[in-house]
Amino acid sequence: MDNYNFDTLSEAVNTLTQQGYKEDFEAKDDCIKALYSKKEYQPNELIILASYRFEGMTNPSDQATVFAIRAKDGTHGTLVMSNSAEHNQNVDLIQKIPCQEK
Repeated sequence: MDNYNFDTLSEAVNTLTQQGYKEDFEAKDDCIKALYSKKEYQPNELIILASYRFEGMTNPSDQATVFAIRAKDGTHGTLVMSNSAEHNQNVDLIQKIPCQEK
C-alpha cells in the first residue's frame, strides 16, 4: 500500500475510495459490518493495510483514525473511528483486526 500523507480526514477517505476502498466498515457489537454490501466479518477475516490518525482543527482531543481494510474475500474499504467518548464503534473488535506486516 502506498504511504500517503493526508491533511484531513475527508482527503484520506476520498483518496482511499478512489484507490478502490469502496466499502464503509463499521464495528458493531459482534462483527465488523460492510455497510453497502451488508456483509458481516469477524476480525480474523480482515486485515488493516494502513491507518491514518487526525486531530481536530479546533480541538486537539477531537481525534479520529481512518483504517484501510481488506477482507479475505477481496472486499476493500475504510473504517473511521472517532477517538472521542461519543463514538459508537466497538473498539475491542477493531483492536482484534490484524495489521499487515511491513
